[in-house]
Amino acid sequence: MTATLIDGKAFAANVRARVATHVARIKEAQGVTPGLAVVLVGDDPASEVYVRSKGKQTVEVGMHSYEHKLPADTSEADLLALIEQLNGDKAVHGILVQLPLPKHLNESLVINAIDPAKDVDGFHISNVGLLGTGQKSMVPCTPLGCLMMLRDHLGELSGKDAVVIGRSNIVGKPMAQLLLGDSCTVTIAHSRTKDLAEVVKRADIVVAAVGRANFVQGDWVKPGATVIDVGINRIPAPEKGEGKTRLVGDVDFEAVKEVAGAITPVPGGVGPMTIACLLANTLTACCRSHGLAEPEGLTA
Repeated sequence: MTATLIDGKAFAANVRARVATHVARIKEAQGVTPGLAVVLVGDDPASEVYVRSKGKQTVEVGMHSYEHKLPADTSEADLLALIEQLNGDKAVHGILVQLPLPKHLNESLVINAIDPAKDVDGFHISNVGLLGTGQKSMVPCTPLGCLMMLRDHLGELSGKDAVVIGRSNIVGKPMAQLLLGDSCTVTIAHSRTKDLAEVVKRADIVVAAVGRANFVQGDWVKPGATVIDVGINRIPAPEKGEGKTRLVGDVDFEAVKEVAGAITPVPGGVGPMTIACLLANTLTACCRSHGLAEPEGLTA
């Protein structure tokens, strides 16, 4: 068999369209425009590209985009002062501090300075705790995108056996909590899990977020399983020329697609969903702050 491709690019476009429709609705009915503030410290090229993309897509769905670019030597006090200012700005409903930060800045301190209600990355310790105890929270964007795609493809997730490979605070742990919230039986595995292949083989759902190229092999996967590949790894691509690279996921795509029932490609799978879910989270934060109905199907 050959797996069905879960097209994250198309799904993300649909999410953005739904966000845009809801934004237009609350603008007309309530006179409210969601606003997203993105803070970039330093001049990391990859981060600059990502921030530009976020700003462009924010404006495209009808939201206000506020970009704050600070020099790499910005002091912690100055960064915290900006965050405090944004916390108090009623036009700003979502705040995102682009990571990684320069080494002299304490990431945990900075993230936890953001108002949890405006923490559209879902990294604040309060949101982590709320998610872990099954309460309403802001949900990290990448796991939220994975959950949306799983719900769309599989429908009811209740009772399914899910394995999350990876235990990061950004993807692995919140992904497990979201799957538990949908009544899956969840195992968090990682590179040191004993008999990892056997653990993965029993799963109806596999979410690979371990950060190792082509790590999950075809003979690890249960026939018909749904595989979500969160990994983004660059490996040499000599066929493209000397020094060239290509993107691959954490899953050996060519092998696994012959066994799985459905799989996300890399690129074009989970990646596009991250910014789409950032926009969805900003809309959700705006609706909550104004006591409006939350957008259906765009939150956990």
